[in-house]
Amino acid sequence: MELASYADRAVHLVNTFDPYRRRDDLTTVEDARALLSRQGACGRLTNADVQELRTLRDKLRIIFDTADSGGSQQAVDVLNGLLEQYPIRPQISGHDGTDWHLHLVEGVPSTAAAYAAKACMGLAVQATELGIDRLGVCQAAPCRDVFIDTSTNRSRRYCSERCATRANVAAYRARRKEAALAGAASSAA
Repeated sequence: MELASYADRAVHLVNTFDPYRRRDDLTTVEDARALLSRQGACGRLTNADVQELRTLRDKLRIIFDTADSGGSQQAVDVLNGLLEQYPIRPQISGHDGTDWHLHLVEGVPSTAAAYAAKACMGLAVQATELGIDRLGVCQAAPCRDVFIDTSTNRSRRYCSERCATRANVAAYRARRKEAALAGAASSAA
């Protein structure tokens, strides 16, 4: 597994909470199990794991928000703190007919901590390989989902095609409305 792919865990975790709508998709052990299973992670989960994941989610949100607004040093400081809190060790693995590759082996006591260690390491790899400024927050109001911009020209502004389309349609309608109002004002004059 490519280490950078672990960063998806951080993105998926942060996006379990919508700050605009105050929708929280991580309130129960079942919610946590669904999140972890989508990422190929498994293990015994408890209510303490749910709380740990929610706390991690808040810290990861700080990283994305500050990186998106240009506060790279603060984002790195928070991420470094998480890397210290959730240590991991790499291990060479070969399975399912794949070539030798690195996996992250957690030395942590809980399923949530194992998820956290991999998510933080993946985010650190992406931040150092692509740049901390590649951690973004969707610009399509009211969406506040996060993403990692892996585009070649550093141009990603939205978390998904759906949000990009919605923002473009809204901008188009606003321009048409403005043009119609300008046309009405000039014909009235």
